[in-house]
Amino acid sequence: MLLPLLLVLVAACVALAAWALAFLVRDRAVILRQLFGAAVVEALLVVQAVVAGVLIARGHVVDGALFWGYVATALLLLPVAAAWAFAERTKWSSVVLMVASLTVGFLAFRMWQIWGAA
Repeated sequence: MLLPLLLVLVAACVALAAWALAFLVRDRAVILRQLFGAAVVEALLVVQAVVAGVLIARGHVVDGALFWGYVATALLLLPVAAAWAFAERTKWSSVVLMVASLTVGFLAFRMWQIWGAA
C-alpha cells in the first residue's frame, strides 16, 4: 500500500527539486507557485503518515521510534524550508527549496525501507 504512494511522493519531490534547480540556474528566487508545489508534497506526506498509522494500528510491526522520527522530520522540513525560501528573496531560496525537496524524497524512501525491514 505504501509503495505506490511512495513513488508518487518521490516523483513530486524530484519534480519540485528540478523546478527549483531551473530557477537557480536562471538566478531567480522561489515563486509562490513553487511553494504551492511544496504544499502538495506536504499533503502527500500527511497522507502517507495517516496510511502508515492505520496500517500500524491494524497490526503491522515497525520500529516505531525510528519510523515516526523520519515521518516527523519529513513533515517539518518542507514548511521550514518554505518559510526560509519565502523570507530569502534571492537565488538561494531556490537552493533551500531544492535541497529540502530532495531530502524529503530521501526521507520518504528511508521510511519505505524501514517499513519493509519490519
